Amino acid sequence: MGARAQYVVVENGAWQRYYSHWAAHRVARDLLPGPVAATRCFRAHREIDEWLDDVWCEGAALVDHDRRTLFWFAATDDWADHLATRSVLARTWPGWDVRFAHDGMGDLTHHLGLGRDLTRTPGWFETFEPRGFAASEYSEPCTVASLRLPDGSVRAWGSDWDPVDHLAGGRRLIDLIAASSATPALTDMPHGGVHFDPGARTVSLWAVQTVAGVHDWPLPGWEDWVLDFRGVDHTLQAGLLPADFPFPSPSLPAALRRLGEGLGVPLPDTSALLARAAGAAGPEGTTPVVNPAALVQPEPADPTPAELAVLRGAIDALVSESAAG
Repeated sequence: MGARAQYVVVENGAWQRYYSHWAAHRVARDLLPGPVAATRCFRAHREIDEWLDDVWCEGAALVDHDRRTLFWFAATDDWADHLATRSVLARTWPGWDVRFAHDGMGDLTHHLGLGRDLTRTPGWFETFEPRGFAASEYSEPCTVASLRLPDGSVRAWGSDWDPVDHLAGGRRLIDLIAASSATPALTDMPHGGVHFDPGARTVSLWAVQTVAGVHDWPLPGWEDWVLDFRGVDHTLQAGLLPADFPFPSPSLPAALRRLGEGLGVPLPDTSALLARAAGAAGPEGTTPVVNPAALVQPEPADPTPAELAVLRGAIDALVSESAAG
């Protein structure tokens, strides 16, 4: 159990790795005050000499002071929160190349010249033979799948699968999508989308989360097809969706205000809770083993008053601009 995060700091030609067992959900928030505060925060964590893989690492950041480049990813399913985070980072990391690490740990190791497969075993990208299409069974799908039909029209469906899972299913999935029944129109913005155009043999994909594998194209089953990977840009698919299935328009000011909540407030002390959890008995006949790292609380970002003032100013300015525009 945990929310494992890995941080890499590059400075003066050398790099170090750091680890937190619980801070994956805080990666983006800890980056918001800027490169100096983020570096100070990450270096307060335990230094390690190993890499986490895409299974165990739920959030990560690489801060390269030499090339003024930031790579980061963190678990999020909310389009507006992701866009708000990127907007603030553009203000608080001026002069830096800020990139979302869509390829997960692969983007970090590739940036360091270590390749994309350092943390991945052969055959790590698992394909499957689809037996049906994952039309949403819930009130809100996480992905929109759209398809250009032979007559040139486009249909769209909500899906419970993450965007990249539609590629793992191979081209047979297209026929299953085409034969599936309609799904309700969206009420919330999904965190990704995939569009199939069989006539052009092209599949387009966007996401505000990691989509590890997109740089290994063609994936099995997609030979002779082109991947149009669009990062977080959903506008191509938005322009293709039928009129009765549009993307909603989330409130960016509301998401920006959420980022501002709790700035400068110390993290809660969870040591007593962790101790109780560590002392809990396991199922009968088993002996529980506690990972020592699970007992270490995440280090706070602890930005200075000046850094907090800059961050609050950036958020306030973005809220005003978004509300006016």
